Amino acid sequence: MIKIICLGKLKEKYLNAMVFDYVKRINRYHKIEIIELKDEDSLEKEEAKVLKYIGEKDFIITLEIEGKSIKSEELAKLMDTTFITHSTITFIIGSSLGLSDKIKSISHYALSFSNLTFPHGLFRGILLEQIYRAFKINNHESYHK
Repeated sequence: MIKIICLGKLKEKYLNAMVFDYVKRINRYHKIEIIELKDEDSLEKEEAKVLKYIGEKDFIITLEIEGKSIKSEELAKLMDTTFITHSTITFIIGSSLGLSDKIKSISHYALSFSNLTFPHGLFRGILLEQIYRAFKINNHESYHK
C-alpha cells in the first residue's frame, strides 16, 4: 500500500481533479490512500496528527527541501526494492510550517523534488505523477521518456 499523509486541504477544484485522476491511475498498479489532515498553528500539533497514521512497519519517505534529489528511475527503483521488505510506503508532505524534527527523525528516506517551494496542492499532484511514473517504469510501459 502507498499512503500519502498531507498537511493541508485542497480547495481548488482543478487540483482535486488532478489528484483524483492520478489516484485512479495508480490504483491500477497498487492500492493508494491519501490522508488529508488540517494544518495547525504549531509543528507539535501537526506531528501528533501525523503519528496517528504511521504504522510501525511503514517505510517512511518525507518530502523535504533538504532531502536527496533523485531521478525518476531512482524513485522507481527505491519503491520497487522497498516493497520487497515493507508492505506500506508512507510519503509525508508537511504544511507551510514544514515537518517536525520527530517526523524527520523517523523518516527512512528524505526526498527532495527541488530547492524551490511549491504550492501544497500542486506539489501533491507532482508527487502523485512521479509515483505513477515509477509504476510505469517498473512495469516497462511506455510513459516515461
